[in-house]
Amino acid sequence: MTHPTHLTYSGIPTFARAPLVDPFGDWRSDVAVLGVPFDIALGFRPGARFAPRALREASLRSVPPFTGLDGRTRLQGVTFADASDVILPSLEPELAHERTTEAARAVRQRCKVPVFLGGDHSVSYPLLRAFADVPDLHIVQLDAHLDFTDVRNDTRWSNSSPFRRACEALPNLTHITTVGLRGLRFDPEAVAAARARGHTLIPMEDVTADLNAVLERLPQGKNVYFSVDVDGFDPAVIPGTSSPEPDGLTYAQGMKILAAAAAKNNIVGMDVVELAPNLDPTGRSELLMARLMMETLCEVFDHV
Repeated sequence: MTHPTHLTYSGIPTFARAPLVDPFGDWRSDVAVLGVPFDIALGFRPGARFAPRALREASLRSVPPFTGLDGRTRLQGVTFADASDVILPSLEPELAHERTTEAARAVRQRCKVPVFLGGDHSVSYPLLRAFADVPDLHIVQLDAHLDFTDVRNDTRWSNSSPFRRACEALPNLTHITTVGLRGLRFDPEAVAAARARGHTLIPMEDVTADLNAVLERLPQGKNVYFSVDVDGFDPAVIPGTSSPEPDGLTYAQGMKILAAAAAKNNIVGMDVVELAPNLDPTGRSELLMARLMMETLCEVFDHV
C-alpha cells in the first residue's frame, strides 16, 4: 500500500499533487493546469520553456486546502487536475498554435477554471482562441509591456504581439486592461492602436501613486481572463524573466489587483507567462509565482 507524500522533494511533481490526466480524457475538475513549454517567439533571453516544470515543482509547497492564522480554510473541496503539457513541435509555430488551442479547448470543457503555464507571452494568443465562445470577454493583464505590437523583428507572432492577434481573431474580446506598464521602449503605433480600441493602459506610476484608484478602474461584472506576465513584477522580487524592467509591482500589489478583479468578475481562465527559471538560481521566482497562482485561485473560489 502506498501513501501520499508531503515532502516537496519526493514523488512525481504534478501541480499541487493533482492527478495527472490526459487533456482529451474522461475527467472533470474544478481547476485544471496545462503547460505550454514554448519560447521560440522571444526577442531576448530564452528559458520560459522550462517554466511549466519549475512551477509544478514549486507548487508542491502550496498544496490545498489551506488554513490561515484566523482558522479560515480555503479551497476546501476544490478539485484539481494536471493535464500535463501541450505536445509541441520544436520549430513549427503555426502547428504549435493549433495544438495549444486544441488542448486548451479540451481542458476548458472539463474544468471550471483552467490555468495555463507558459511559455513566452506569445502563447496567450492560441490560448485565448479557446475562449472564442465566451461573451463579452475581458482581459486583465499584469505586464511591464503592452504586447500589442503589430510586427516586431519581421514577425507578427512574437511575444510582443499576442493581444493584437487575439483582438483580430476574436470578435468577443471586448476589452483589455493592462496594469504595470513602464520602461523606455514603447511602440507608438501599438500604444495608439490599443487606445483607439478603448483599452485601459495603467502605468506603474499610477499603481505607486494610488493603488485604490487603480482597483476602481478594473472591469466589473464581466467574464475575465487573467494574463500574468512575470516581468510585470519588480525584478528585485521576481528576477527570473526574459525582459526585466525596474520599479515593477510588488507581490502584494499584484495580489491586490488580482484579488479585486476576482471579487468583481467571473474569472474564466488564467495564464502565467515569461517565467525563465534558468535566470534565477535562487528559485524564488517560481516559488512566488506558484504561490501567486494558488492565492489567486483562493480568491476566485472565495467568490464562486
